[in-house]
Amino acid sequence: MGRKFFVGGNWKCNGTTDQVDKIVKILNEGQVPSTDVVEVVVSPPYVFLPVVKSQLRPEFQVAAQNCWVKKGGAFTGEVSAEMLVNLGVPWVILGHSERRSLLEESNEFVGDKVAYALSQGLKVIACVGEMLEQRESGSTMDVVAAQTKAIAERIKDWTNVVVAYEPVWAIGTGKVATPAQAQEVHAGLRKWLATNVSTEVAESTRIIYGGSVTGGNCKELAAQPDVDGFLVGGASLKPEFIDIICSATVKSA
Repeated sequence: MGRKFFVGGNWKCNGTTDQVDKIVKILNEGQVPSTDVVEVVVSPPYVFLPVVKSQLRPEFQVAAQNCWVKKGGAFTGEVSAEMLVNLGVPWVILGHSERRSLLEESNEFVGDKVAYALSQGLKVIACVGEMLEQRESGSTMDVVAAQTKAIAERIKDWTNVVVAYEPVWAIGTGKVATPAQAQEVHAGLRKWLATNVSTEVAESTRIIYGGSVTGGNCKELAAQPDVDGFLVGGASLKPEFIDIICSATVKSA
């Protein structure tokens, strides 16, 4: 299998220059496993990307939290994939549930964004996940399959895609999907990829979990066979993010 553990830190819309300096210092001084065990990507807001990229230890990469769906131009307030590439930003998060719900980004729009970002040479953390009412009505797999399908219909090469499963009801709420719930959806997504894309893509694509991941629950989640890492929100702004990165050793043990 050989899927390298992946830990992303999504800072969301947080930070001042002083706070960013503190977070980067924590990241730079933290004792973490080597890059052959874990891949670490942190995602500050656009305005802090250059400073974080220049100060961060070289084995940690940076990601933007979003980018525009096509080439730049007369799109006030947007940032294009080309600009990120020009700045040497290797990764971008697309389709985060906050953008899907607050900004009404559709499955198709997210699929178009993923395809365009990949075409420009970016690597993509593509987010999928269900709302609480969808979980309660038993339609979780239908929802995440539809979100994944919109991406699969638009791309051929999955090498530079990490799928992040983030149950919306668990994001920032303190509610966490149980390890069994996370494993069930991750296994379901992998099966969907095997059936609808290819067994190779299913086996090699990393599917990471997001939703109130902490230093306290990360090891148990990391032990699940189809959980290949985390997309961490609030905890990525705290020293415990180092503990979460270290949970990668659960897989290599």
